[in-house]
Amino acid sequence: MKRDWNEEFANSAYIPGSEILPELWAKNAADYRASMPVQLDIAYADAPRTLLDLVFPEGSSKGLVVFVHGGFWTECSKSDWTDLAEGARLNGWTVAVPGYTLAPNAKISDIVSEIAAAITKAASLVAGPIKLAGHSAGGHLVTRMICQDSLLDKGVLDRIQNVLSISGVHDLRLLQKTRLNEKLQLDDLEAERQSPALLRPLSSIPVTCWVGANERPEFLRQSRLLALIWDGMVPVKLVEEPEHNHYSILESLKKPASALVAELLAY
Repeated sequence: MKRDWNEEFANSAYIPGSEILPELWAKNAADYRASMPVQLDIAYADAPRTLLDLVFPEGSSKGLVVFVHGGFWTECSKSDWTDLAEGARLNGWTVAVPGYTLAPNAKISDIVSEIAAAITKAASLVAGPIKLAGHSAGGHLVTRMICQDSLLDKGVLDRIQNVLSISGVHDLRLLQKTRLNEKLQLDDLEAERQSPALLRPLSSIPVTCWVGANERPEFLRQSRLLALIWDGMVPVKLVEEPEHNHYSILESLKKPASALVAELLAY
């Protein structure tokens, strides 16, 4: 039977109550920003969305966590996710949340370049080690940062302690079979060149693929795939967290003692 790849990558249709989530995410993030020490809308490039926010801990900072949001490279804003910084912040880390130009106004290769620029900018503002985390499309973008053709310079790469891909998309080729590709504009060459699962990683940076056990089968496969292919090339770990779906998995980032935050900060 022919598979419907639009359904394979669908999340909201399979999560009850998901229609109210975007408004809730935005409200929670806005409320959080109003009550926390933040620096907003720091430009890292010249495009309207190439801005990042910083969330600061109390006291001195242990280093920098960069969280890259998802939305299939076509949706969402950095301002929807600020509160996900709380778990790392309470553990003493400064958290950067970058925005980026969305497709179809940028191709995925352009977004990869923007995220490299965002990390470089954040690294210039916050001293110490760097940890990268991203969700869904953001998981793709942070794993893409540590491939052997990385756009990050050596000084930044040497500071990266680990990468956490949460429900990441690591092989882009099947997205060519979806309606999303009307915006993503992926051709064969772009899909291959921008798929971390088809590229070699830098050998010294540990990677964790973390996915909810209740996610769509394709998202489970995407995490298993990267963990399998990169095993032996980098220290890599696969975690399938019970009872979580593609959205609920993010709630753990707000909790300083959660297993997800512990994994992010473990290295």
